Amino acid sequence: MTNPTENSRYLVNLQKETDGAFLYLALAESEKQPKMAELYRRLSASEVKHAKAWEKRLIDSKAKYSRPKPSGRARILAILAKRFGPQFILPTLTSNEQADSRAYDNQPEAESTAMSADEKSHALLLSAASDRSTGLAGADVAQMEGRHRLGGGNALRAAVLGANDGLVSVLSLTMGAAGANLPGHGVLITGIAGLLAGSSSMALGEWLSVQSSRELYQRQISIETQEIADHPEEEQEELALIYEGKGLPIERARELAAHITKDKGNLLDTLAREELGIDPKELGGSPWEAAVTSFFLFASGAFIPLFPYIFLKGIPAVVTSLSVGALALFLTGAAITLLTGKSVWVSGTRQVVIGILAAVLVFGVGRLIGVSVGG
Repeated sequence: MTNPTENSRYLVNLQKETDGAFLYLALAESEKQPKMAELYRRLSASEVKHAKAWEKRLIDSKAKYSRPKPSGRARILAILAKRFGPQFILPTLTSNEQADSRAYDNQPEAESTAMSADEKSHALLLSAASDRSTGLAGADVAQMEGRHRLGGGNALRAAVLGANDGLVSVLSLTMGAAGANLPGHGVLITGIAGLLAGSSSMALGEWLSVQSSRELYQRQISIETQEIADHPEEEQEELALIYEGKGLPIERARELAAHITKDKGNLLDTLAREELGIDPKELGGSPWEAAVTSFFLFASGAFIPLFPYIFLKGIPAVVTSLSVGALALFLTGAAITLLTGKSVWVSGTRQVVIGILAAVLVFGVGRLIGVSVGG
């Protein structure tokens, strides 16, 4: 007998598993490392199996439904993975898997078929993979299910929020200048100054952050190099303990550590990654690349509410700036749903309301200051 409530739950689960299978396959197709690509293919196959199980539930209950296709959000994430590589979306996907890892805990059908345990395993594997710039290697795929580590930075999140900072800042700044009735091209000049000041500040902040991290990493690696030279036996034992902590049997962990220790360069590289969480080749990335990226992300958002003042003045310029700013705020909120999985309309509308309120507040302050100074 058809149960609408249960069927609705089955459909939600089926859509989630369909999206998961689609995204894991996209990661596999974009991944250059064979072992990681194989891992993603296995995860995709597991999600396909789960999807078939939920579809069977719907068929058995004689529910009327259409087999779901990958959602728009899943398609956009797949495009980003193919364009920028799996690591670009992996932290986002990891966060979503962690959030969904207990979604089946109170669903008896999932618990009885081990789907709940599978989802938890997927979350832990992705968490381990996203914490490494080069993914999982060697015995890690088999041994890291019990190791729960959060992923590092998120390029997608940084891109969206960087542009949003510029958008809200300069929209509010130009509205404040317009409220103060600055003469001639005063609003445009104020906006350009805000764009350059904000972009430069963001760039300098990113440069200092990344450069400081690189210097700290270099110091840590230097200390590790000296320890390997002075006490190689202790470092070998330390590496063995790390592998034991990952779940390897004691003898296998010591055997692996002894093998790695034979090559001092390989030992340093392994200890840097395993003990310090550092990729010696990257050292956290290039400070100049981070600075330039931050500059242009902020500037790209800041230019949107500013460009109407290049062609217009007065009320028409203010209205046009607010309009394009509101549209950009909505799109920014919609882009954030790629990270959160929430409703596009809710997130986009919330972003518009907050951004416009900030702009109106600064406009009012500008009007008060303008009236006070002017008369």
